Amino acid sequence: MTITRSHALTRTLRVLYWLPLGIAFTHYGYTVKTVRGRSMQPTLNPDTSTWDDIVVFDRLGVHSGKPIARGDVVSLRDPVDSRKMIVKRVVAVADDFVQTLPPYPDAEVFVPEGHIWVEGDEPFRTLDSNTFGPVPLGLVDAKLSYIIWPLHRIGPLNHPEPPISKMGVPRDSHWRDAMAAFERERKRQSRITTTPAESDKTPVP
Repeated sequence: MTITRSHALTRTLRVLYWLPLGIAFTHYGYTVKTVRGRSMQPTLNPDTSTWDDIVVFDRLGVHSGKPIARGDVVSLRDPVDSRKMIVKRVVAVADDFVQTLPPYPDAEVFVPEGHIWVEGDEPFRTLDSNTFGPVPLGLVDAKLSYIIWPLHRIGPLNHPEPPISKMGVPRDSHWRDAMAAFERERKRQSRITTTPAESDKTPVP
């Protein structure tokens, strides 16, 4: 009986020893979550899939100060309801000019320092910066990096690229989803005017 209790106590202490590390890893490192909703279709939860996507959320990159880039898919605290977390795509970063969409009151907006402009990939089913404006970087929680479920959708969440058509291979639903995502990204980026970085500016004699 004494041996059993001692063994149980050892296991408990071992769990308690590693618990803070596990919590810190989840909070500041990586975690896995289910993404629900249709605002990021067809990138996430496309109609061609009967499952909600399960995705790896990378908090390490965000908390380590790695810059957030245009095209990244991020999770962030909802600026309207702080109890909610939302998933959107970064369309513009600081110093960019954005041609907005309804219902934003101004036709064009400047993204100030320390802010980003986010939108859903499905413009008809999303509440995003066109409703609440530029978002402080402090609200960003993680970058979505990899789909791990369902199995037929496993892969990295890269920036949308045009799909490649192979000779003799029919264009299936995956090809159409990829093409739709690429076309929407191209239209989004056509609304952005970027400001050259200091290193890119031509010096004036």
